[in-house]
Amino acid sequence: MIKITFPDGSVREFESGITPLGIAESISSRLAQDILCASVNDQIVELNHPITEDAAIKLHKWEDAEAKHAFWHTSSHLMAEALQELYPGIQFGIGPAIENGFYYDVMPPEGVVINDTCFAAIENKMLELRAKKEAVVKNAISKTDALKAFGDKGQTYKCELISELEDGHISTYTQGAFTDLCKGPHLLSTEPIKAVKVLSCSAAYWRGDETRPMMTRIYGISFPKKAMLDEYLTLLEEAKKRDHRKIGKELELFMFSDMVGKGLPIWLPKGTALRLRLEDFLKKIQKRYGYQQVITPHIGSKNLYMTSGHWDHYGKDSFQPITTPEEGEVYLLKPMNCPHHCAIFKNSPRSYKDLPFRCAEFGTVYRYEQSGELHGLTRVRSFTQDDAHIFCRQDQVKQEFIRVMEIIEIIFKALNFENFEAQISLRDPNNHTKYVGSDEVWALAEQAIIDACKEKNLPAKVEYGEAAFYGPKLDFMVKDALGRRWQLGTIQVDYNLPERFELEYTGEDNQKHRPVMIHRAPFGSMERFVAVLIEHTAGKFPLWLTPDQAVVLPISEKSNEYAWKVKELLEQQDVRVIVDDRNEKLGRKIRDNELKRIPYMLIVGEKEAEQGLVSVRQQGAEEKGQMTIQEFADFINETVKKQMNAY
Repeated sequence: MIKITFPDGSVREFESGITPLGIAESISSRLAQDILCASVNDQIVELNHPITEDAAIKLHKWEDAEAKHAFWHTSSHLMAEALQELYPGIQFGIGPAIENGFYYDVMPPEGVVINDTCFAAIENKMLELRAKKEAVVKNAISKTDALKAFGDKGQTYKCELISELEDGHISTYTQGAFTDLCKGPHLLSTEPIKAVKVLSCSAAYWRGDETRPMMTRIYGISFPKKAMLDEYLTLLEEAKKRDHRKIGKELELFMFSDMVGKGLPIWLPKGTALRLRLEDFLKKIQKRYGYQQVITPHIGSKNLYMTSGHWDHYGKDSFQPITTPEEGEVYLLKPMNCPHHCAIFKNSPRSYKDLPFRCAEFGTVYRYEQSGELHGLTRVRSFTQDDAHIFCRQDQVKQEFIRVMEIIEIIFKALNFENFEAQISLRDPNNHTKYVGSDEVWALAEQAIIDACKEKNLPAKVEYGEAAFYGPKLDFMVKDALGRRWQLGTIQVDYNLPERFELEYTGEDNQKHRPVMIHRAPFGSMERFVAVLIEHTAGKFPLWLTPDQAVVLPISEKSNEYAWKVKELLEQQDVRVIVDDRNEKLGRKIRDNELKRIPYMLIVGEKEAEQGLVSVRQQGAEEKGQMTIQEFADFINETVKKQMNAY
């Protein structure tokens, strides 16, 4: 008999060899029907996985991320099976589950092009195969047999993957006539997959290497109920309307130019103003929390990044080194701000009384992302991090974590990101060899993060093995208005860089000690944060942040002069105003400016001009009535003041 511990702490005994499905059936037949996979001692397994020793178990339904992963992983195999039937001779690369759905990288047979005209046929074939309710069967296989089996089928890319695997740890999964190299986990059969949709396809280099062959990446999604697919497609349509690339162009916030270079965003005047207001907002908060602003160069000596380890880590993703006429002098475009801040700390002798030392910078960094990976503002080659680094004593780590958490909470509240969760990333408890720093300091830092979350009453999911090699971290996952999860905000403990740069401070004992380094970026990068903010708000920003707070709409040319006078008087009181004096009907102007998401429209005609008034219309609403110019200015400034005083 073995003991099985459930998430609520209860323990039951079962015969050795019991499966998660057997455990579920012992509880209720309904539960057995609903679960899709299980976690045994935090390892995700199939429902027919035998458990032969005492273990902790979690049974995962569709609502769990683990269940979705297994569901979509199996769906990727189902799509591959359909592709194999539709296009004999097709070669397969990799086909993982992703956050929303799955994809498969394939090389179609010569002369065959897979595009959106093929999607319906692929979906129909998937549903036809799914109707057979094929069992998904796992088999262990030797490396020799795997190379022969996939080689005989002409699967060049699979053979490349197999050649890199260790013999004795290779497995395949088969359903129907399709067999794939895979470590799992999967569903027990294709039966639960009731609704499928092929979403898109794109070009992708094999293994992300632009020197390798170009493959076709096919994206899809699936659900256990058609109603779920319908709901998802509705959200997808809404997401297209909120696409930050579309709205950013409509609102004239940013642009890209092939002449300037791929992945290099250019902030236009309205976008620059919005971004600077975000930066000023954070700077004011940081000042309250004792940060000092610094500015560092956009380049640095290659030796700096060799010392920090960034050359080894980011070298292949960096732009080519910059050589100078001086022999041996090599520079890099800055991939990270951290090494520069370490140099600042090292510049002066430090005492324990000087700590914490907090330096902050809106520092622009550069990384050579492959052109196929670039996407609007969310994946670029040049981006600005709201970076700060805190150098502190070990006994100060918890309090500094709490202070950073407070800053992040202020930002989320101000921008209406109220639905968020935190993830604590700790070391792999079974393998400490891949981490730097002693077990003692790791234990202290990990406990400090856990205690900080408890003290702030912040629910946090603990993930073992997800820590960076240099220290544990706390990440903030935000759900936007469409329920999509984004990582915004991170706090990381670092024992590596202080060691590499030999950073020191003099302790109370008059001895030299290493400081602990904390990295934090509430926004992450300004580019990605603005992209998420645009999609979260659909471009309807808070009044304090929006580029234009009002637009003046003259009814006819006779009122143009008064319209410009209104703009001048409002701007004198710090209200951001534009004038739309096009020779168009008023209804057309209102519709056009609704699309620009400007919060207030000020309609002026001869009557308003005579009385010194404006007729106020709020975005998406009816007219609010007439006000004097001063009354409207007071209204805007009072509203903004209330918004800002809340934070």
